[in-house]
Amino acid sequence: MSGAPLPPEEAQRLMALAYYGILDTPREPQFDRVVRLAAHLLRTPVATINFIDQARQWSKASVGLNSAVADRRDSFCAWTILHDHPTVIENAQADPRFATNPMVTGDPHIHMYAGAPLIMPSGQRIGTLCVTDHQPHPLSPDDLQALQDLASIVVNELELRAYQQRLSLSLSAQREHSSELQRSLDQAQALSGVHQLLNLDLEPRDALLAVASLLGDALDADQAGVCRTQGDEVDLQVSHVRPDLPVQHQPAAPGAPAAISALGLNRVAEPRYVHDLPALADRAGVPVSGDITQVAVIPAGRDPQGVTHLIFTRRRDHPVPEWRPADRSLLEATGRAAQQMLDHHQARAWARRDALTGILNRRAFEDDYAALTEVPFTLALLDLDGLKHLNDTQGHAQGDKLLRIFAAALAAELGRSGAAYRYGGDEFVVIADPLSEDHLLEFVDAAVLATRQLSPLPGVSVGVAHSGEARRADLLDLADARMYGSKRRRAAQRA
Repeated sequence: MSGAPLPPEEAQRLMALAYYGILDTPREPQFDRVVRLAAHLLRTPVATINFIDQARQWSKASVGLNSAVADRRDSFCAWTILHDHPTVIENAQADPRFATNPMVTGDPHIHMYAGAPLIMPSGQRIGTLCVTDHQPHPLSPDDLQALQDLASIVVNELELRAYQQRLSLSLSAQREHSSELQRSLDQAQALSGVHQLLNLDLEPRDALLAVASLLGDALDADQAGVCRTQGDEVDLQVSHVRPDLPVQHQPAAPGAPAAISALGLNRVAEPRYVHDLPALADRAGVPVSGDITQVAVIPAGRDPQGVTHLIFTRRRDHPVPEWRPADRSLLEATGRAAQQMLDHHQARAWARRDALTGILNRRAFEDDYAALTEVPFTLALLDLDGLKHLNDTQGHAQGDKLLRIFAAALAAELGRSGAAYRYGGDEFVVIADPLSEDHLLEFVDAAVLATRQLSPLPGVSVGVAHSGEARRADLLDLADARMYGSKRRRAAQRA
């Protein structure tokens, strides 16, 4: 079972849902009447008005159900909002999307599901009117038309409810409401920008710094940045400072990496919102500088090397006295998107790594070789002599150790001047800055010496080619021919 994909305009859809202010509200008779009528007309034991929030399904009114909340991943209605037409599942147990769904395998034991999307005047589908049965229950075209008609009534009631709420506001409240809607729109646009940034082919740190800067503007934060923790090392980089912030109020948020670490803000696993930083620091006995009072710390990803957080601050005299619900929603959505980006980047990195040696693999070589520009470079093909004999006499485990040590030593010797790739079996490729053959052979000899600490390695046959000697398509063949020439000469010397 897998959850439904997100609609293409998910941020705008969530903003439309927020606009109606329907979530987590008490029962209202006009909606209760609709579900009772739906259950009666379609002859089903269950009828529900559901709204699809960011991570959950919430029921405004229902007949035949006790629970008002379900995980969005388990939601049938999350599939319904992907289309304008009704969704009908005649046999959920036979549908691979739902066969293991807890609402199929457990209460209410859904067998048949039919849902009509609640399509608002803006075109956004924010929820559904749905009916279910625990047994086979064929529906006629008239039944589905009735379901759609009732869904339209729900939409009308939502519009009327929103209109009545607006009428009940005072002039000042209307201004505040308008301001909040504009702020929500701005933040929805910011979230769209966040996703665009995280989808660019940037290094994670660069992407997150750009995201922090974008959100710093959207949240009217005084400062924003990225905190990276690796072991006991805490590195903080600020990417946004409010343009009109006086110079004397521009310390690193919330003062220094030492203060962040002392307060434990660099290790929180859940979003942390501080409204009175001096009070928190005083209780912890941690000195902080500046007038910063509000701090928001958002986990933005964890990898094998460490953990990353986004950090935002506001000063004591900031016109917004605390982190608002809309601020939190934007920040937490960004945190989830950042973790997905980091997971994707990590998966791509592992896909480029050789499973045995840990250095770059053939796929990485082919990608990097194809991406090389016209900048001069040196290409070398290496073949370890005698590895087959070692495997035959000492076992493949010993041969694998030799490969790992040689690969690690070669990569270390190359350092920043080049990259080493395992091309396959006992063959390696090097792409490096322009090097003489003697210089490259020094790197190889050093790796051979390191490997001989484990087991005797007769040597390495090396073929070197320089980018100016042949066309790109022929350069690897040239290095290969020279490598095999070297192998034949070394074999003749040993004979």
